Amino acid sequence: MSLDSAALELVLRGRVAHLATADGHGIPHVVPICYAYKSGCFYFVIDRKPKKKPRDLKRLRNIRDNPHVALVIDRYEEDWNLLAFVLVHGSAEMVTDLTEWAAAIDLLRERYAGYQVMPLTFEENPVVRVRIHRYHFWAASNQES
Repeated sequence: MSLDSAALELVLRGRVAHLATADGHGIPHVVPICYAYKSGCFYFVIDRKPKKKPRDLKRLRNIRDNPHVALVIDRYEEDWNLLAFVLVHGSAEMVTDLTEWAAAIDLLRERYAGYQVMPLTFEENPVVRVRIHRYHFWAASNQES
């Protein structure tokens, strides 16, 4: 599923998404992520910022147990007439194809300077793909006065 133009603009301008996962018992977990978007999919990488056990992160365990996820990308302004958000519901899975992994890393490096200098490897830095099942775009400017 692709995003409409208003939702796509917010996604492309946004810098941080909030990823919501839930474990096998339905206990929620929300974390901020850096992301890239292409052709109806979001990508994020488990990067080299300090983590105890990168491949055993709660978000990855949750995705293995329950692939249903949500992402929120929002625009906050003190002028509340400018507020907007995109809420995405989708399914997440680890990228296992090296070509797709490399393409996702290229997209992330285009968006974030920190990734341009950070060494990332297929073996140590998993990429997760989120396929959009449905989404909702909201903007205060679209509301009736």
